[in-house]
Amino acid sequence: MNISSIVVQTLPENLAKVVDDLKKCEVCDYHFHDEKGRIIITIEGKNVDEELKKLRVIEAIPNIIAADMQMAYSEDELNENMEVLANSDAVPKMLNDDSIHPKDIVYNGDLKKKVLY
Repeated sequence: MNISSIVVQTLPENLAKVVDDLKKCEVCDYHFHDEKGRIIITIEGKNVDEELKKLRVIEAIPNIIAADMQMAYSEDELNENMEVLANSDAVPKMLNDDSIHPKDIVYNGDLKKKVLY
């Protein structure tokens, strides 16, 4: 299952009609909009191809200037990454060691070379 958020842009004078068309189109879920013509919707699909087909339907609605995916969630991709994390040393052992107090862990990464306390 994939879920993606989409920002749709239209002109303010077309906003009411576009929102109505999006609510009726049955390929997305409408969430909210602002007075500038930005509309937030989500689409779901069993895979990316299905989501792209739905995006094309949305893009074809009259008076839509742009419809761009912003955030995406892929259940399959999440499961693959969780498996990789579970079977790797991605998390330093010291972070899972209950005998080490968090204040005693010193971060030596970049973060603009800031000293973390």
